[in-house]
Amino acid sequence: MTPQLDRRSLLDDSSQRGADFCRALAGKVDGWIRDLWTAAGGPESGASLVAVGGYGRAELSPGSDIDLYLLHDPNVPVAELAEKIWYPIWDQGIKLGHAVRTVKETLALASDDLDTATAVLTVRHIAGDPKFAEELATKGLALWEKRSKRWIEQLDDRIRERHAAAGEVAFLLEPDLKDGRGGMRDVHGIRWAELAGIPLLPGDDEAIRDAYEVVLSARVELHRRTGRHSDRLLLEEQDGVAADLGYRDADDLMRVLSTSARTIAWVSDELWARARASIGGSVRSRLGRDKPVSDGVVIRDGCVAVVAGIDPASDPLLVLRVAVAAARSDTRIDRDSLDRLTLSAPIPTPWPEEARRLFVELLLAGRPAVQVIETLDQKGLWEPIVPEWAVIRCRPQRNAYHRFTVDRHLCEAAANASALVDRVDRPDLLVVGTLLHDIGKGRPGDHTDVGIELVAVMGPRMGFNAEETATLQQMVRHHLLLPDVATRRDLSDDGTISHVAEAVGNLSCLRLLDALTEADSLATGTAAWGSWKEELVGVLVDRVSHVLAGGSVAEATDSGFPSVHQRELLSQRRRIIEALDDQLTIISPDRPGLFARVSGALSLNGLTVLEAAAYSDDNGMALEQLRVRSNFDSEIHWERIIRDLEKALDGRLALEARLFERSRTYSAPRRLPGVVTHPEVIVDNELSHDATVLEVRAPDSVGVLWRITRALHELDLDIRSAKIQTLNTDAVDSFYVRDSSGNKVTDPAFLTEIERALMFAIEGPDAS
Repeated sequence: MTPQLDRRSLLDDSSQRGADFCRALAGKVDGWIRDLWTAAGGPESGASLVAVGGYGRAELSPGSDIDLYLLHDPNVPVAELAEKIWYPIWDQGIKLGHAVRTVKETLALASDDLDTATAVLTVRHIAGDPKFAEELATKGLALWEKRSKRWIEQLDDRIRERHAAAGEVAFLLEPDLKDGRGGMRDVHGIRWAELAGIPLLPGDDEAIRDAYEVVLSARVELHRRTGRHSDRLLLEEQDGVAADLGYRDADDLMRVLSTSARTIAWVSDELWARARASIGGSVRSRLGRDKPVSDGVVIRDGCVAVVAGIDPASDPLLVLRVAVAAARSDTRIDRDSLDRLTLSAPIPTPWPEEARRLFVELLLAGRPAVQVIETLDQKGLWEPIVPEWAVIRCRPQRNAYHRFTVDRHLCEAAANASALVDRVDRPDLLVVGTLLHDIGKGRPGDHTDVGIELVAVMGPRMGFNAEETATLQQMVRHHLLLPDVATRRDLSDDGTISHVAEAVGNLSCLRLLDALTEADSLATGTAAWGSWKEELVGVLVDRVSHVLAGGSVAEATDSGFPSVHQRELLSQRRRIIEALDDQLTIISPDRPGLFARVSGALSLNGLTVLEAAAYSDDNGMALEQLRVRSNFDSEIHWERIIRDLEKALDGRLALEARLFERSRTYSAPRRLPGVVTHPEVIVDNELSHDATVLEVRAPDSVGVLWRITRALHELDLDIRSAKIQTLNTDAVDSFYVRDSSGNKVTDPAFLTEIERALMFAIEGPDAS
């Protein structure tokens, strides 16, 4: 009878976690493989089964592959033996990496193939003659050491490629625990580099050992919960994995995971920088003397270093000078110097002018400053400069909108802002304000309100005067103002422009907020910035600038809608549909529900409406101008869409039935947490002078715009303009409406009915 592998008891044993579980599982597999060897008639000499790779390290997660070599003497036939072992493993549904070779053949392959060369660095005897494992391990290591320069270069390239493909464990919403930067393979790479003669520096081994256990434990529980070989920690699994590992919640897990991954990534980056330097060491040694860059700071052997004899305890600005030098030269800080800097004296409060200047220079260095700040933070040198950093360090933002933890997001945003300083009057306030715009996150209360209070203390401490601190607070207070208004409000409405101008106060602050908006959006994620949003923010800034410079609101909001051409089309008093690129213009006899019919036909054809404007003349004609985006193709095929629009406007298209069919055909995308935590309707009767603004927030779905606009039509509301925004799987739509008399809706009872109708449209039984 063929031996079977029983893993159930181990999988159900909640006391076994992380490396302990891996070793226990490897032990079970070892015993099973030995039983297979015995059942297959495996000899005691002349052949051997050895584990390599992760199995060789006795590091098996529930979904891991097992890698086995059947090693044998040249004169010993093993083909039949191999089949008797491999097939039972496959029958268990286990992915098997296998090879049948002599030791000599294996070493020949290991001399040219990186994967084989690394695999034989973790050889472990399982069954049969142990001499083969001993010989392969000894000679494999000797071969690795002999060809170390070649392997280091190849590993370095391989690691860079892997990071580019898998992203960062520390910052991704759904990280790849194995292949991501800061994941398990980085630690494997470190160990291989050590065997090639690149040692870890003091303290690094303990740091990555503890960090590795965190990542490995998460991977084990992910495999155990899902029963699948997948190393990407999906959002829907994070709560369960957190509970299994004893964390308070998924946020707690992801913060610890981020911290651990950053430690691994930082140690790995530092080691591989030294490895690259060692390859060109003979050249580097001839580079010459230290190059002074500031008081007590030099560049030595390609690193920024503190001059011997300098006492950091007597120089509170030394850390900042070193940081600026490293960022400007885009290079690492010498490890010995980093250790010495941990003894630095604190910066006096309030900061002297030189400290503030250095801090700003660091941020103005742009992208290199991100890694410098990361290095300082790893060594405990950043928090003394910005004490408030402790709360946001490695704090996850578990929604589909953000791609970075809070602290990395702020660093990335500040780096982006450094490239936009030519657009503002105060570059220093731009980069500092951008670094601090989300500093209130992670504390009780609204993060903007908390941030304003924190900056009230931080500004004076950093040496900014009262006016400068007030400007920094304005940047925190209004860091979402421009993007929210631009994408959700009618920019041709007088009230919109007046509201923003009053909130901002002056042109200098507007320029700062404009640059902050772009820097913040670019650091947020791909959904947060694009040509459409950039154009809208640009229009808003231009119009508000006109008002703040002394121009009239009426001049600023003259959008030219309807245009002369559109008025000529209206005068023809017939249906006209024009489409060009992403713009759609419809002239039609005015009728109730016109917008709903149009939006329904567009949704049927896979188009998302981005914004819309409507106009009715005195002759009973209506004009609708829409900007759309295809959900499927870069090019919009207007001929077919216009045919459906004609049918919809003639009442010859069963919109409700067709949209229902489409919603069943196209399954909704996997929903991730986003800006919409729950469906809601927000009524604003203050912003616009002549319309009621209805903001509808809901999960996006097929036909949601049609259902909303149909509900508005059924209440005899006229849609004057609309802003439709889709943020990943969320819809945030705004409608400027008037009642049947052409006035704002002010009756509280009617407003309640409007909210009821809209909530039913997005939540009711016919909602997709």
